[in-house]
Amino acid sequence: MPPPLTTEPARTSGTHARWGKAARLAGWRALIAVPITAAVSMIVFWLASIAPFNPLAAYLGPRFERASLEERAALAEQLGIDDSWITIWGRWARDVVLHWDWGYSRSMARPVADVLSERLPWTVMLGAVSMTIAVGLSLVLGVAAARHPGSLIDRCATALAHIVQGLPPFVIALGAIVIFSLTLQWLPVAGVSRGGADPTWGSIATHIVLPAAVLGLSQVPWLLLNVRTSVLTALTEDHVTAARARGLPDRTTIWRHALPGALLPFVTLIGARLPELVTGAVVVETVFAWPGLASATVDAAVEGDFPLLAAVTVLTSLMVLIGSLIADAVYVLVDPRVDDA
Repeated sequence: MPPPLTTEPARTSGTHARWGKAARLAGWRALIAVPITAAVSMIVFWLASIAPFNPLAAYLGPRFERASLEERAALAEQLGIDDSWITIWGRWARDVVLHWDWGYSRSMARPVADVLSERLPWTVMLGAVSMTIAVGLSLVLGVAAARHPGSLIDRCATALAHIVQGLPPFVIALGAIVIFSLTLQWLPVAGVSRGGADPTWGSIATHIVLPAAVLGLSQVPWLLLNVRTSVLTALTEDHVTAARARGLPDRTTIWRHALPGALLPFVTLIGARLPELVTGAVVVETVFAWPGLASATVDAAVEGDFPLLAAVTVLTSLMVLIGSLIADAVYVLVDPRVDDA
């Protein structure tokens, strides 16, 4: 009698090996993220040094025109504005690393660290709900389209993906406001509460529906088409054909045998879509007056608030790197053929 193909200790050892690979990958990527983030912040400061942007005028505001040339020069020396961009970046990096001091936001009239701690959770909440909607909708529609290729649901899902793919997020947002807020009056237009009242979990749950749905829908085309193509390819593989030959129901064959293998490129694509999610959040938060960090970026750009712009740029880079790290680590965990090298 031949020995069993797989034993329980062997499966346990394989699981531990994959977790070890994922941990090594996460540690290596975390080390690489440090110089990448530093390089991104240096580029931001270099671009600011060559941009037609007067930091002293931004600091003084209306008082800049009333200040004499001597007063401007003295204040510029006191603030260190006349130093080279690499010196200014060095001071900024030192204050951030040693004292968690990101500078002072003139547009928000408070320290940048306070702005980040107040607004970042709102952006993370909106991004998490949006990605959940995008992933769930893409899986359901993508699998349904691949299960019946050429059917009505396949044509409708594919057409929806191509239409949404060609629409900017602000167009989708304005259309959603006209339909669901102004015409049907089902959902609130903007903010996180009505009439300036303090937000509650109930008010947040109703106000997040439209911005999260718009932001999630903007990511659906790429995810949906990827799931459809991957499942169609997986359905032609030998192990799926063998499952069908054993008489397994069609639904079981797809969800248990075809979909797990089809999800591997899907996981990678989710990580690759994170920069687009951040970019879309800037537009969606502005249209729906969502009090997140992305909408603060627009205000900072209009006001010439460089400390806040630099902090948002660095945090955005970190979020993209962390998202890519998570996607690659999950890939290593679910596919034993992937090497962490």
